[in-house]
Parts: sequence; structure tokens; C-alpha cells
Amino acid sequence: MSAPRNDARPPLAAADLPRVFAAAFNARDAALVDALFEPEALHVRRPGEAVAGARRRAALPEVVRRRIPISVTLRQVYEVGDTALLINDFVHDGVGPDGVRVRVEGTATDVARRGPDGRWRYLISNPSGTD
Repeated sequence: MSAPRNDARPPLAAADLPRVFAAAFNARDAALVDALFEPEALHVRRPGEAVAGARRRAALPEVVRRRIPISVTLRQVYEVGDTALLINDFVHDGVGPDGVRVRVEGTATDVARRGPDGRWRYLISNPSGTD
């Protein structure tokens, strides 16, 4: 049995969270994507529409299965104690389930928290950034 990969669970550095998220998302690993979020985490679907906790988790398998691959570039990270603000650019680029080419890009503003295990997880996921 091989040792677990370092990116197969929440990272030890806040700055690594977007990279680990993108890898899990692109692998369609809904369980790992979920593990990258605090249980009560809030996800902003679009400005003014957010889901949290069980509602966020219930939508996750469908979102991961149907979404176009993502690439993420961390722009800035600011940490204070066990809280971090992550600003990153993302691009979804590929062919959708209907066979149509899709390209969506933006800048996300996310809040992460370091847990008692020393690993970082999303507390607020806001892919709409400041929109």
C-alpha cells in the first residue's frame, strides 16, 4: 500500500487550498472536494444566493460531475491566526455535457479556516468575487 498523497486531503498551508481544490474537482472526487470545506461552510452560488451545510453538501455530487474542468491561480493570500482570505483567478474551460464548448472565468474571494488538525478548509466559498 502506498502512502497517501499530500494533496489527497486538506492542505497544511492556506495557499495550497485552491490547488488541492482544483485537483479534486478535476478528478471528480466529490468526497475530497467536500472534505476541503468546513461542515457548516457557505457557498455563494451567485450574488445574493448562498447555500450552507447540508444543502451545500447535497448539491456537491451533481456540481462536480457536470462542471467543466477548472484551473486556479492564486493571486493573494492573507492570514491572521487560523483564518485566511484567498483571492484567486479561475477558469472553467472545456466541453459541457451537451457537447458545447464552455469558458467561464472570474476572480473568487474565499475565506478559509485552519482546523485543530492543522489543515485548511473553506469556510466561505465565493466564486463571484466582488460581483
